[in-house]
Amino acid sequence: MAESLYFEYPVDGENFASAGQASTRVKRNLRELGLDSETIRRVSIAMYEGEINMVIHARGGVAKIEVTDSQIIIILEDKGPGIANIEQAMQEGFSTAPDDVRSLGFGAGMGLPNMKRYTDYMNIDSVVGEGTTITMKVNY
Repeated sequence: MAESLYFEYPVDGENFASAGQASTRVKRNLRELGLDSETIRRVSIAMYEGEINMVIHARGGVAKIEVTDSQIIIILEDKGPGIANIEQAMQEGFSTAPDDVRSLGFGAGMGLPNMKRYTDYMNIDSVVGEGTTITMKVNY
């Protein structure tokens, strides 16, 4: 692939029915590009976890994807409340999801840890009261 390919998907906030649509579209696009199934799986898991976090905590946002000839770069941006303590949020099982979200089976505190687990690089830039940008990279 000589040039990078770019995809951008809105993430609808507070709509669990649409959560996962962006990661499903990316999965389809990566299959069409002929990427290997393990890379597609890793990208899909990281993106889905990020989408769910944007739905639960930030009332949506945008997922931007860049596919180069050696990696997939995922940028998730939202204008939500921000993450007050990133170190604490990265702990498995830590969650600030409300009870009504947990009753739906979400908010188990594995989103950010799984995003890190399935990517080769992850950076969280968050400002309380302004929003969060998460950048992830998956090498292939």
